[in-house]
Amino acid sequence: MKEEEVWLIEPSGPLRGDVEVRGSKNGVSKHMVAAMLGTGESTIQNAPEVGEVEITAAMLRALGIDVEITQREITVARGPVIQPRVPEAFTGLNRIPILMLGPLLHLAGEAYVPLVGGDPIGRRPVNFHVDALRAMGAEVEVGDTGITAKAKRLHGTRIELPYPSVGATETVLMTAVLAEGKTVLKGAATEPEVVELALFLQRMGARIELSPDRRIVIEGVESLRGASTWLVGDRIEAFSYLVAGLITGGQVRVHGCPQDRLVTAITTLARMGAQVDITDDWLSASAPAGLRQAAVQTDTHPGFMTDWQTPLMVLFTQSQGMSVLHETVFENRLVYVPALQKMGCEIEVFDVCLGGPACRYHDTNAKHSAVVRGVSKLRGADVTLPDIRAGFSAVLAAAAAEGTSTLRGVHHIERGYHRPFEQFASLGLKISREMRAVAPES
Repeated sequence: MKEEEVWLIEPSGPLRGDVEVRGSKNGVSKHMVAAMLGTGESTIQNAPEVGEVEITAAMLRALGIDVEITQREITVARGPVIQPRVPEAFTGLNRIPILMLGPLLHLAGEAYVPLVGGDPIGRRPVNFHVDALRAMGAEVEVGDTGITAKAKRLHGTRIELPYPSVGATETVLMTAVLAEGKTVLKGAATEPEVVELALFLQRMGARIELSPDRRIVIEGVESLRGASTWLVGDRIEAFSYLVAGLITGGQVRVHGCPQDRLVTAITTLARMGAQVDITDDWLSASAPAGLRQAAVQTDTHPGFMTDWQTPLMVLFTQSQGMSVLHETVFENRLVYVPALQKMGCEIEVFDVCLGGPACRYHDTNAKHSAVVRGVSKLRGADVTLPDIRAGFSAVLAAAAAEGTSTLRGVHHIERGYHRPFEQFASLGLKISREMRAVAPES
């Protein structure tokens, strides 16, 4: 019978201490893909130790890219022969293959990538990526198992995204930098991780202008060189650990993520009654007088980040009054709510827009709003984690609950957070690992 690792968590009072966050899961993998465009060696420093890095490295190696991973640093160098196909063994593991289409077209003139995967948080269609590549001159076919593309020479063009998709913006960036002529992208995503990728490409020799009103101008160049960069600390992880302190009545100091990456999150916590202390070296949050309810709507940057809402939802359960969460980025982001309900969180989800103006999921069946009653009395439970962010939130709920919790599917957490088991243990959480039999699927 198959076995899996589970975490056993016993509440152990307020979580206190210091946490250093490294570069983000999303940032490091995109930089690794961009590095394949350079003629020399590229170095990505302050890299997190997450499962996403190993998956992306394996894909790159299958294409003929050399990748070396040390404790904090990743080195990427293009080999003499590039294979144009990402093996189908990587089907559904993450969303990185779609970003390899443009680079592979430049390096090999053709490309095949398997269907993408990732967390089950809602539809993240590839049509924005495909339409952009076609606009730049690629022949693209979407099949049942993957995407095939061909191009003799890609050219610059004008592209307007219907929605500021992070992934599609990154596809345009990594394709337009070596295309012939100028590309003007309107409706671009402006998340810090997107800007960080653009700056890395600029270090490699790309010509990129970040203009107002979600407009990016890229002038194609003949070639790019290798470059070195230091990733800024993960803003999702930073917020998650600030909440870990608050939800248990403690205080966590987070190092490595600057204030400007957390502006909206900091203000949200302050409105709920938290005292947020900020220095050039760290941030911390405490709530000696308790927390109060809030109404929060997620949005694209610079709005409240969709990945922040999962820990916030648990924090709502420990805040006085009725709070409202309106998710506008992904229609199935609330897939984790049943696990929290099993732990005593009083959450109801709705298919209408609450806590903000009507969003693009208005008049659909998408359960994208939630009402949360606080203060909920949380209890330990045996729960299975559906994705990365839900997994971390379940740890937060377990830390504030009465009784022992058993968390299954913890590989999701380790795919996206740097050494979360060790980080929580260092903050005083009583957490242990155990191997358990995997229940057969019915």
